[in-house]
Amino acid sequence: MSTDVWLPIPPDEIEGLPQGPNYLYWDGGPEFPADPADCAFYVVPYMKPGEVGLRPLPEMTSVEVVQTLSAGTDNVEPGLKYLRPGVRLCNARGVHDASTAELTLALILASLRGIPDFVRAQDKGQWLGGFRPALADKTVLIVGYGAIGEAIEDRLVPFEVARVARVARSERTTARGPVHPLTELASLLPEADVVILATPLTDSTRGLVDGGFLARMKDGALLVNVARGPVVDTKALLAELESGRITAALDVVDPEPLPQGHPLWHAPGLLISPHVGGPTSAFLPRAKRLLVDQLGRFVNREPLRHVVRTTSATDV
Repeated sequence: MSTDVWLPIPPDEIEGLPQGPNYLYWDGGPEFPADPADCAFYVVPYMKPGEVGLRPLPEMTSVEVVQTLSAGTDNVEPGLKYLRPGVRLCNARGVHDASTAELTLALILASLRGIPDFVRAQDKGQWLGGFRPALADKTVLIVGYGAIGEAIEDRLVPFEVARVARVARSERTTARGPVHPLTELASLLPEADVVILATPLTDSTRGLVDGGFLARMKDGALLVNVARGPVVDTKALLAELESGRITAALDVVDPEPLPQGHPLWHAPGLLISPHVGGPTSAFLPRAKRLLVDQLGRFVNREPLRHVVRTTSATDV
């Protein structure tokens, strides 16, 4: 039985790892730490290009678990076709909730209150006064109401927003109110002052924010994307931004990283952050806790948490 566990964090820096497995450190370097065929539990390197994490998968003939340290798994899913049936793919639900929600609020407040304009004015020694929109009394629509969506709403509460509407793949009821299905999105968009994208990238959400979606947003609305770049049709968004009808704040873009000279860099009414929702001081302690818990479950043959999917013969 294979007992190798590949970790992108040095094992001696993770307190509480269960005894038994052979822990190996690999953070995407050119040399593998051992034969990939002996790996039973693979933790994908974090914040590396997609092809780096995929590289060992064709040789991982004994792997049982592929664990990401990101909330999304879209960067790993193209490699599932190399794996035998029964391999569990797990995400890092809970690791990035606080950091991503913090950034979401920062992007909203910076955009509404004109912080980028103040910074530019400061560079020129100019005093830029005047009225700006407040988050208070606004209607906010969260598209993608998973753990991160819930964390975003937690942080919206003290800002005295008028209403929060929630949209997810399936309809349900929460303690805070209803979660609407995607089929009701079109009717909710015209009411929202702020639209937050926190949905996973799937076949159904790729290009979700197209020309029709944007046209339904009210004049002066703010679009915030902390999900994945391809959820938004970049060309359609550029057209709306250049018209001045809406504004946007993007932590993720398509293409990513955004190349020099791309028109998004200079689009009016747009604030861009370079995909920094997750990498903060909050990441490492939460990632370590997740790995200790998951590996404890794996060693003791207990049910794993956050299983996104299990490979089958149709993946090959």
